[in-house]
Amino acid sequence: MNQAELAAGTGNSLVQQTSKEVPASPQVERNLKTNKTETKWQLIARGAVLPVTVLIIWQIFGSTGMISKTLLPTPIEIWLAFYDLLISGELFKHLKISIWRAAVGFLLGGSLGLIFGLLVGLFRRFEHSVDPTVQMLRTIPHLAITPLFILWFGFGEFSKVLLIAKGAFFPLYVQTFLGIRNVDSKLFEVARVLEFSKFKQITKLVLPAALPNILLGLRLSIGVAWLGLVVAEIMGSSEGVGYLIMDARQFSQTAVVFVGIMIFAFVGKGSDSLVRILEKKLLKWRDSFNG
Repeated sequence: MNQAELAAGTGNSLVQQTSKEVPASPQVERNLKTNKTETKWQLIARGAVLPVTVLIIWQIFGSTGMISKTLLPTPIEIWLAFYDLLISGELFKHLKISIWRAAVGFLLGGSLGLIFGLLVGLFRRFEHSVDPTVQMLRTIPHLAITPLFILWFGFGEFSKVLLIAKGAFFPLYVQTFLGIRNVDSKLFEVARVLEFSKFKQITKLVLPAALPNILLGLRLSIGVAWLGLVVAEIMGSSEGVGYLIMDARQFSQTAVVFVGIMIFAFVGKGSDSLVRILEKKLLKWRDSFNG
């Protein structure tokens, strides 16, 4: 090695050491945090443009009497109805019961969907035995099977939880099955060369590769669980947000009906956002197109 190469190599090593050893200044770190905060607020502001615009137009039309307040109350009237329910404690009472029903139904249906999806995806014989029946049941609408559930199990909590579980089962089942079957077959060849056991193949290869589909199925299952909850509580219930909506409809309290609808919307969006946060943490390795 000549002197020029030695000097270049020494210079490169010094640059690398310097870049590793010299930390970012406090001012640079503050600027980075500020930029991240600004970006976050910009995203929130961009997402709020459409709903705020709709609310303003809605309020103007309602206040001028162009739309009947019985059919479509103004946002301010809906807010006042929400405030009254909040102060009286009635809102928390119904919301607590609805969240409990949705959570139990989702845990039951989602867990079974994940287990059956794994078994059907991993074992072809199990697929041939189970999948045709599951696909047939998947096409039955909630409203069609609800009268049977009421007839078999009555109006109690059991029938409501089963109806929610029925809806939560299928999205997670289908996405888990598809996620496993979409794993590249070449990876299994590599696993055979490395002499992975069946358990190691599933934990180190199949599940990480199928994780994007499984998380998508989780999001869809949560959404369908809320839909099942609405159907269950509207068809027959004496408590819950769905009952609150039906009771308000009978007395033409349209503002309270809108409060119930907005609760379903916000709680559903909140649960979906939690899964998306989980997605970002578990799928950091994925380099996908972000638009």
